[in-house]
Amino acid sequence: MTGEHEFKYRVDFDALKVTDDIAAICVSRPTNPTGNVLTDAEIERLAELAAANNIPLIIDNAYGAPFPNAIFTEATPVWNENIILTLSLSKIGLPGTRTGIVVASPEVIRSLSSMMSIVGLANTNIGQAIATPLVESGEILRLSDEVVQPFYRTKSEQALGFVREYFDDSLPYRVHRSEGAFFLWMWFERLPISSQELYQRLKARDVLVVPGNYFFFGLDDLDWQHRNECIRVTFTMPEATVRKGFQIIAEEVAKAYAEG
Repeated sequence: MTGEHEFKYRVDFDALKVTDDIAAICVSRPTNPTGNVLTDAEIERLAELAAANNIPLIIDNAYGAPFPNAIFTEATPVWNENIILTLSLSKIGLPGTRTGIVVASPEVIRSLSSMMSIVGLANTNIGQAIATPLVESGEILRLSDEVVQPFYRTKSEQALGFVREYFDDSLPYRVHRSEGAFFLWMWFERLPISSQELYQRLKARDVLVVPGNYFFFGLDDLDWQHRNECIRVTFTMPEATVRKGFQIIAEEVAKAYAEG
């Protein structure tokens, strides 16, 4: 817990075991759905663990630095020969180009190139054509730092303000510390209904969220209630839409707790 109505996930290194059937360690930074940004220390430790086990560390950097830089906290970009860093043009406003970027060792790039020559028979090159002059001139960094990051930081702060405005302080709600990306991750401790049921109630009122249980795949403990107490809420829509959405979410959550 990092505050009365705030929390943050951290890597549980004591529980992280790399066995012979593990081929890679993969993380996202910032992550979907929580907006969590792994600290520099966590990334360094994960990189050391991967290298010690002769496996790569894959970092999904679709929201990260240096572009689109939708990060609202300190985070140092990192790469070495054992890291596979993936980036995307989608979060900088070009999702239709379907362009991904991989920074990796020459050996990995050769393997990816061979794979893509088979699985991607009709790759578009419009994304490369748009991005190349932006990268060569450094304009992509200016856009990321001066346009993209401030826009989404403001959206995040605005959404958090709506949460504080509409949610009763007496309710056991918490929001993951908003450190990046385009959404808030909300946790309603001991929620009497599942996040799936909450989703259905919100959908009936024209508010769409993502139930949290979908993001906990791979965990064996089906009785862990936290997985059924969270939702992801996107805050990229117009201000009036986001405000109304959080108002309705707050009403439905309060109703669920009142019903017991």
